[in-house]
Amino acid sequence: MAINQEVEMTDEEIDDFLGRHETGVLSLAQTDEPYAIPVSYGYHEAEREFYMRLVSTPESEKREFLDSSPAARLVIYNEQDPIYRSVVASGTLVDIPPSELTADQIAQYGRAKRPLFEIWAQSKDELDIELYRLDPDSLEGRRTEVDREE
Repeated sequence: MAINQEVEMTDEEIDDFLGRHETGVLSLAQTDEPYAIPVSYGYHEAEREFYMRLVSTPESEKREFLDSSPAARLVIYNEQDPIYRSVVASGTLVDIPPSELTADQIAQYGRAKRPLFEIWAQSKDELDIELYRLDPDSLEGRRTEVDREE
């Protein structure tokens, strides 16, 4: 497999790509310990921000990381032969209390279709459901064309 061409995506290509997808991998780090989870997100193109509804239990590893104000990276990727695209957003997650939500933010969270509560063994009242915003310090995208004829 050879890479024919790899180019940086323009801001417009990044926004279009992020608007057409809804899932990615959120990686959190505290000191030298990483933690990564699949997430669904809503993307606000005008503000270039991500909105996530994260579910955890009070004693979970996820909760431990979220409570530490970790550095965060969200990776969204897609492969449609022969093109592979990926966008990496890096920044800090901000916990948004429900009482401070704006109507526009509520619309963004509505685009984050997961998690489905039915997948959790615990009942809804035993879960911590928190709303987060990622306002990235950097947002980079790449498009790669792969030649599979080797």
